[in-house]
Amino acid sequence: MSKYLDLSIKEINTLLKDKKIKPIDLVEEAFERIDNNSDLNAFITLDRENALKKAQELENKEVDNLLFGIPIAIKDNIVTKDLRTTCASHMLDNFIPIYNATVVDKILDKNMIIIGKCNMDEFAMGSTSRTSYYGAPLNPWDKTKIAGGSSGGSASCIAARLVPLALGSDTGGSIRQPSSYCGIVGMKPTYGRVSRYGLIAFASSLDQIGPMTTNVYDNALLLNAISGHDDKDLTSSYREVEDYTRLIGSDIKGMKIAVPNFFMSDIVDKEIKDKVEEIINLLKDNGASVSYIDIDYIENAVTLYQIIAMGEASSNLARFDGVRYGYSCDNPKNLEDLYKRTRQEGFGDEVKRRIMVGSYLLSGENATTYYNKALQIRDDISKSFKKAFAEYDLIIGPNTTTVAYGIGANLDNPSQTFLDDVLVIPVNMAGLPGMNVPIGFNHEHLPIGLQIIGDSFEEAKMYQLAAFIEKKLNLDLMREVVK
Repeated sequence: MSKYLDLSIKEINTLLKDKKIKPIDLVEEAFERIDNNSDLNAFITLDRENALKKAQELENKEVDNLLFGIPIAIKDNIVTKDLRTTCASHMLDNFIPIYNATVVDKILDKNMIIIGKCNMDEFAMGSTSRTSYYGAPLNPWDKTKIAGGSSGGSASCIAARLVPLALGSDTGGSIRQPSSYCGIVGMKPTYGRVSRYGLIAFASSLDQIGPMTTNVYDNALLLNAISGHDDKDLTSSYREVEDYTRLIGSDIKGMKIAVPNFFMSDIVDKEIKDKVEEIINLLKDNGASVSYIDIDYIENAVTLYQIIAMGEASSNLARFDGVRYGYSCDNPKNLEDLYKRTRQEGFGDEVKRRIMVGSYLLSGENATTYYNKALQIRDDISKSFKKAFAEYDLIIGPNTTTVAYGIGANLDNPSQTFLDDVLVIPVNMAGLPGMNVPIGFNHEHLPIGLQIIGDSFEEAKMYQLAAFIEKKLNLDLMREVVK
């Protein structure tokens, strides 16, 4: 089997331009790899016919950009016209959208080729992807471990080199956490940097689409493609699109970096802290300064997330009632029975749990007692981050408190899984950009990731640091699962 998909985007682009390969070679290799690694359960829906057709159409077109002809996977909560979009839920098992998400149109404008839709937590609710109606995706480094969530399928297919690029979404760490578990690069952009139009909403004030890739440069390249203002999204920023690759390769001498004390506390596994300490020493040795700081209220971010995200989820998911689209129960007695049974049968346990808690939190005086208060403290977290960025260029620390754990662990304790995201949720609270870059492995050779946090719209600076670390470490992140 060919190994084109093990190459960087630049290397693939050169082969395409020189006519040494065709887009269909890449597509056929992607599907062969997916078929040979179907046990990973990374995809819910594949689009073989249209992908092969698109590849053939591109043979007679000029290779006019670096992403031309590149296969890409899309998380299954991002709508794709005429291609099933399920949100990994029985509720949308038969849903065929009639329009594309804005990010999908941007991908198609670059003549990229959509291979299929990636597995995930149901309606992005979870941190392990085990709430999926279609079963959990597995971690390519150890198939007895979780891939993470909610973008677990996207992380798994990138780590296994089934496709070179994927899109995920991040509401409370759902790009960065699985990227850390699977040893890939994942970016959650500044809130508003990428249009949310066509992203099936979980928590609207937190959700953000972002790129997931094997290396830093390719990640920045994909962010270039999907960024920009969108009139269809009222939260979309008018900030001009910039070249996020422009600082890659630049020296980090003089860069001021902060590490929150909470990120290096006893909640984090020692092997992970040790790896982060190695990176801190590496940065110091290369001319950067590193200081430990406190960020107000970040230890309360999980509680705030539960209040805000569940409240918004209960409102957003009210639209799934069995009347307009999606699953509808059989032979309802009346309208109330239709609503009740459709939602009872269509949603999984975790989604129902969050809807019920969210509904309670927004009921009557509870909205003032809990939700409005949470928003106030969330604003204080944002101000604390802004204060830090007035003095420091970037913030770093672990993404996760542990490495990927067993697929059957913590199944009887759903509240425990929220703690998987304790280090990544603060970024969503503040609307800031955050990313994962792999920095090594634990004693079981499971990936460990570093979280890099930037000030609003400072993604280019984050890529600068990430690329420096990536080059210095030169880790072997190729998986042998590809058959």
